[in-house]
Amino acid sequence: MSVLQPYEGRTGGAVYLAAEPAATLWGLLPNAASRPVLTVDSGSVVCVDTLSHEGILPDQGGDPAAFFAAAGIGPGAVLRDAAELASLGGPSDARARGPHVVTGPIAVSGARPGDVLEVEVLKLRRRTGYGVISNRHGRGALPGEYPAAPPGHPDGVPVPTVSLVAHVDEDGRGRLPVGDGRDIRFPLAPFLGIMGVAPATDEPVHSVPPGAHGGNLDIRVLTAGTRLFLPVQVPEALFYAGDPHFSQGDGEVALTAFEAPLRATVRLTLHSDPAARRLAARLGGPYAETAGHLLVTGLDPDLDEAVRKATRAALAYLAERCALPPHVALAYLSAAVDLRISQVVDRVKGVHVMLPREDLAPLLAGPAPVAAAAGVPGQAVSCPDAPLRMPAAAPGTGTTHPAVPGDGGPA
Repeated sequence: MSVLQPYEGRTGGAVYLAAEPAATLWGLLPNAASRPVLTVDSGSVVCVDTLSHEGILPDQGGDPAAFFAAAGIGPGAVLRDAAELASLGGPSDARARGPHVVTGPIAVSGARPGDVLEVEVLKLRRRTGYGVISNRHGRGALPGEYPAAPPGHPDGVPVPTVSLVAHVDEDGRGRLPVGDGRDIRFPLAPFLGIMGVAPATDEPVHSVPPGAHGGNLDIRVLTAGTRLFLPVQVPEALFYAGDPHFSQGDGEVALTAFEAPLRATVRLTLHSDPAARRLAARLGGPYAETAGHLLVTGLDPDLDEAVRKATRAALAYLAERCALPPHVALAYLSAAVDLRISQVVDRVKGVHVMLPREDLAPLLAGPAPVAAAAGVPGQAVSCPDAPLRMPAAAPGTGTTHPAVPGDGGPA
């Protein structure tokens, strides 16, 4: 089983940020008072290790070696950084903290509130060949029904968490054991469930609900080759990433998807031109680009209101970029555009609107919504492997690290 331990392997990222305790937050997201662990210039490529919370949480024993050993995974296949973090003890009060581990924050020099941070996902590498899918008491799309109480379980006592270990087969497909000798096999599409900037508050920020800052969006189409645009909330943006997935279905109905660690290579580009700031102000939340679609979001604790917010965001986008009157835009959305449920399990529910590029290309006012940093918008950009380069200073110094091209050597 291939394992990508911290500080091992090669990557095209100019700066490498390991998921060490000093460079991670567990259960909380960065806020306006957070100190960056790394500072980069706009356009820099950064390689970030991320950790999954699954397998290290207190309700799973807090010991990943023991947890995964029960699924036949030896200690050599357990990530050292995951074991180190677990040894420090995880969040125990879900009201105050979430379960997620995020790496960062990373400051982007010159970022100001109202600017837009473009996060171009260049490459996502699996760090393990396994992960976890969990269902917890009172959570998911069917709280009170699943997890099902075992025979004789006392009324009023929380039902134990059900966690299933899934695997990656040699052909790159996911495999979930049924428990009777059979397996369910399915395609993988790795993505980061959490990408965000710090909200403009000094108060603690729970890791679960997404918002205008991004965070736990759980939008499964944000795979390698896509771009996420985040409205900057605080000076220097303070970007972070986490909640890695090997795959997820729209809705994420059990509570988690195929949660497993990734090494992410991203390009962080700042946009401060009037058009980018105006669009971000009108949308009021994250938006994205894929190979085939332009994507806007709607977020609200009520799913119906999330649909309304997503629809309004789509109307605003079509007005701003395509000069479409609202009644024409609404008719077009109804005739040709899909609204998808991102997730229904993160307190704030998510809906995203998939606007087809092919339809809108002749109508776009001027250039594309944001100029591509390299390559074709929505397509994976070549990112040759190179030896890891550590930051020149220890995490927590906030030292600036300019981009350094990779040497293209073998992994």
